[in-house]
Amino acid sequence: MFWREAADEAWRTGPVEIPEDPGGYGDGARDLFEVLATGTPEAYRDFAEDYHERSVDLDAIRHVFALRPLTGDVVKALNPEADPAAVAAAVASTGYPAGG
Repeated sequence: MFWREAADEAWRTGPVEIPEDPGGYGDGARDLFEVLATGTPEAYRDFAEDYHERSVDLDAIRHVFALRPLTGDVVKALNPEADPAAVAAAVASTGYPAGG
């Protein structure tokens, strides 16, 4: 894993230790770090379904995790209300593969 805190001058690397959050959710970092530390499509699906309160297509998530080109079908599977062209424009600057 790697991360950078606001005051850091460089990125950090190493194992991630998820601190206990006795109050439940706190700032939400525990839940987000669990997803990042687990690093699986299934963990992300569980997080996304809880956050968005709806089912999320696991095959579409696996497609993204595998860095396969983003297609309109994948965008629609993840969010039926999304405009695939707008999503493609938004991710173009990230270097994520598009088209296909």
